[in-house]
Amino acid sequence: MEKQAIIADKLVYAYPGQDEREGQTVFEGLDLSIEQGSFVAILGHNGCGKSTLAKHFNAILLPQGGSVTVYGMDTRDENLLLEIRRSVGMVFQNPDNQLVSNVVEEDVAFAPENLGVPSEQIRRRVDEALRQVGMYEFREYAPHLLSGGQKQRIAIAGVIAMRPRCIVLDEPTAMLDPQGRREVLDTVERLNRESGITVVLITHHMPEAERAQRVIAMSDGRIVADGTPKEVFTQVELLRSVGLTVPETTGLLYELNREGCGLPLTALSTEECAQALRDYLMEA
Repeated sequence: MEKQAIIADKLVYAYPGQDEREGQTVFEGLDLSIEQGSFVAILGHNGCGKSTLAKHFNAILLPQGGSVTVYGMDTRDENLLLEIRRSVGMVFQNPDNQLVSNVVEEDVAFAPENLGVPSEQIRRRVDEALRQVGMYEFREYAPHLLSGGQKQRIAIAGVIAMRPRCIVLDEPTAMLDPQGRREVLDTVERLNRESGITVVLITHHMPEAERAQRVIAMSDGRIVADGTPKEVFTQVELLRSVGLTVPETTGLLYELNREGCGLPLTALSTEECAQALRDYLMEA
């Protein structure tokens, strides 16, 4: 049995109301587990609860019922808070909100310094982290001179320098152009593949979710689909019923099948879709 990095067990959470108004319930008994070393995309429209869930993974938010366990540590145990945040690093939407120094390498060193890591180890960690995200040559640059994608990679390096076992990225490409998105996704995919870091990607972009090993689709605080990208995205009607789109390739094949074509919805990539269409036309 694979080791579970994160387990949410009957998680209950509601945002408090203002004045005399009732609070907003987000989760009413959510169950979820994420395996160590996996790359998981959590997908859903705005307000579905995916970002609230992400904040439970490193104790920014705490359960009001049920529990969240991170590598065997209960997030409600205040004595474990530092170790939980060492184990699970967070990367948010806006890299400018995470960059705190005027020099890239100082920024990456910020978190390890606060954790009390010895100076000689910090130097090594900073260099390793910058190399891992392909930003070592920019170590003496001012962050404000970098592109959005480069800034986000620096933010990721700052998290890597803490040596986490898991990185949770909450809509990390929301403010980036297509090139920046590719840079960030390539980086996290490589960290997962080469370093075995568990990656949890919160997104509403289908092409990003396609790159994960596992996709969890959420709606109104519930998990509505969970499986490989092909298993989830072939459930076209279910996803559309909760306001989610499907990849353009799947949508095209689905519409053609409604006209009687009999094409495989599992042809997710552009290449697979083109091949499926070619095979169909050759047989027609």
